[in-house]
Amino acid sequence: MTDTLKPLFSREEIREAVKRLAAEISRDYSGEEVVCVCVLKGSFMFTADLVRELEIPAMIEFMRVSSYGSGMSSKGEVTITKDIEMDISGKNVLILEDIVDSGLTLKWICNALQARNPKTLKIVCLVDKKARRKVDIPCDYVGLTLEDGFIVGYGIDYAEKYRNLPDMLVVEKN
Repeated sequence: MTDTLKPLFSREEIREAVKRLAAEISRDYSGEEVVCVCVLKGSFMFTADLVRELEIPAMIEFMRVSSYGSGMSSKGEVTITKDIEMDISGKNVLILEDIVDSGLTLKWICNALQARNPKTLKIVCLVDKKARRKVDIPCDYVGLTLEDGFIVGYGIDYAEKYRNLPDMLVVEKN
């Protein structure tokens, strides 16, 4: 079986979505600072581009969790492999997620971070995919929307492949 990649979002569309998100966040948190929690590995490109566009002070933390393994659907079990290091109590925290699919992983992350008493906790997702949503997890800032499809590129992988692609593409199995 081989993978066929079909264009979905161009680098220009991604760039415009990131700029719009940064402008919204900068407006909403004007005069305040935020802690951006990059959910590794998929969100690293999104995080780098977004924080460069912010017009407010931003600190960056990294969290790595796994729920996919090498498959195309969430296993429903979350494993934390790297936790944030900063005390986020009383801080404005933004979870930066590449794609929200089932919502199970993100719900787990939200609960884990909410238990650390941030001032605010908001979700910033580059791609909101609702077709396979299993839990109600509203995204506060949404860059792009997708009904369904397994996507790669711009940091998002399939079995550790395709992260380096500058555009987002849909993987179709042949």
